[in-house]
This record gives sequence, structure tokens and C-alpha cells, in this order.
Amino acid sequence: MDTADGTSAEPARARARTRKRAARRTQSASMADVARVAGVSSQTVSRVSNGFPGVNEETRRQVLAAMKELGYRPNSAARALKRGEFRTIGVITFGLSTTGNVRTLEAIATSAAHEGYSVTLLPVAVPTQDEVRGAFSRLGELAVDAVIVILEVHLLDASTLSMPPHVQVVVADSDAGDRYNVVDTDQAGGTRTAVRHLLDLGHRTVWHLAGPEGSYAAQRRTDAWRAELLAAGRTAPPLVRGDWSAESGYHAGLRIAALPDCTAVFVANDQMALGLLRALHESGREVPEDVSVIGFDDIPEASSFLPPLTTVHQDFAEVGRLCVEGVLRQMRQDATEHGTTLVPTRLVVRDSTAPPRAR
Repeated sequence: MDTADGTSAEPARARARTRKRAARRTQSASMADVARVAGVSSQTVSRVSNGFPGVNEETRRQVLAAMKELGYRPNSAARALKRGEFRTIGVITFGLSTTGNVRTLEAIATSAAHEGYSVTLLPVAVPTQDEVRGAFSRLGELAVDAVIVILEVHLLDASTLSMPPHVQVVVADSDAGDRYNVVDTDQAGGTRTAVRHLLDLGHRTVWHLAGPEGSYAAQRRTDAWRAELLAAGRTAPPLVRGDWSAESGYHAGLRIAALPDCTAVFVANDQMALGLLRALHESGREVPEDVSVIGFDDIPEASSFLPPLTTVHQDFAEVGRLCVEGVLRQMRQDATEHGTTLVPTRLVVRDSTAPPRAR
């Protein structure tokens, strides 16, 4: 029989029959079928599908070839029920537009994959208690063994959060008191090093372009900035605040540029520092001759700023690794840990800082 355009319908029907046979083969293939085709035991097929060692390479290739021929896919859900674990870590986070959160999430995913775990992301659209409660509630519907939280401390009200049983928690870059295990960058230490660097260059004081109110990291950096100036016997200038974005750094920078006595600024992150550099340039203030600028994060682009940015380096890869290590250790020991692990920072000196211009 021909189709409306004059071509034979037989090839199309043959392809459809082939697809149906393949679909039936995929649905009906079992581990026993794979073992029969490969000429091995079902136990060997199980070891190959689970990635266990102890199978020689030739046998592994035979089993994988049989799986491909039959269209067999291991039933991960069944394996999880049998083992009592899903090999999946949930990550609750807000603010994927910020460099710190994205790089921490990337490090968590990389470390989890290295340990044979996958990551399920539970984004919080708006940083409110209701949104966070909703994210924690969804954990009970998902197949996760543990959760890493990248959120601000004021959103982790333990009295309103309901955790699924046996799900371990680690909090990244925040503070949870004695409720959860925490992995954090040494916010205070990095800030003190930055302020001390500017004072050692000869600046009489250091202005601060801070992150948003309510941010744990921003508050830690602000407190350490003020404490370091006080320890040096210097007066802390009025605080200038942004929202982590380069745009907010630019608008704050226009105000800072209009301050003739400002010769040094510690900025709470590199993105705001980028906006500040633009504002100073447009206002005719040279960096570092008129104003020294130092950031926090050491994003990959920091060395390409004009001038290259002096900044505090955060080891996001280590934070992610320690978060994954922490939840896996709690799972294996079936015990909740409390306390804080601080990841050290280091100052990276580039061209945006220098002694103040002689007056």
C-alpha cells in the first residue's frame, strides 16, 4: 500500500515494529536475562551494575554488552530499598546568582560524584521562613539520604522545621549554633587580614562596603572590620551597604568617590568591588593612587579587573568537600554532629592596593 505522497508504507511499518520490539525488550529484560546472554551469574551482573570491584575487565565488558543488547537498565529504586539508602544528597540553597553559592554548590556536586553520590537541588525562591519550611518538607517526598543547607542562619529556625527521620544535615557558610554541623569560611580571619593589609600600607582608616543586612557572611565581615580598626586604635567610618551585586557596588561607589578623605575601601565581595572600581574611575579617582580597593572571594575574573584586584581568597572546593565528607560520616555513624569547621582564607595581593598618595 502506498501513502498519500506515493511512497510505500512498508518501511515505516517495519521501523515501528522494530521500535515496539525494542521497547518490549527494555521493559521485560531482567538481571537473569543479562546473566544468561553474558554467560555469567546474576551475582556478577549485580556487581557490575553496582560498580563493585572484583570483576575482571573481560567479564565486565561481556556484562555491559549484554545489558546494551537487551536494553537492560538497573533498577536504582529497588537497589536503594534493598540497601536502605538512595546515594543522593539534597542541597537546599537560595541565591544561585551569587558567586559564593554557585561555587560551593559546584564543589558539593563534584565531591558527591567522587563518592558515588548524586545531588538533588531544592532551590528556595524567596528567603523566607515559609519557603525554607517548604523546602524541608519536600525532603520527605524525595529519595535523599542527607541534606546540605546553603542558607543564612536566621532562616534555620529548628522549632519550625520538620526533618525526615534519619536524614543528616550539614550547614555551609552560615551558623547554626549547636543544632547542626557547620562548615564555614573563616570570615573574620580573612577580613582582619584585609584591613590589616591596608593599615600596614599607611592608610589612616578603612571604609567598608558591606553586604546586605540579614546576611550572616556580611555581618561577620562587618564585625571583624570594625573590631580590627578598634584594635588598631582607629575610628570606623560610617558603613556603606550593597546587595552583593556589581550594580549596587557601583551606586555605593559613587557615594564613596565623593568622600575626599577616603583612601582605602574593604569591599565584602569581588562583584561589588568591580562596581566600585567603575564608579571611582568615572569620578576621576585613581586606583590605587587615590583609593586602594580590596575585595573578598577571589573570583576567577578578579585578576582581570582594571587594575587587578587585591582580594581575600575563599577555598570553595574545600568547603564543598568538607560538607560532603561531614554528611557521609554522620550517615555511616548514624549520629548527628554539632560544631563548626573553619576553612582558612588567604590574602591575594594584586595592583588595586598601595600606600596612600602623599599630600
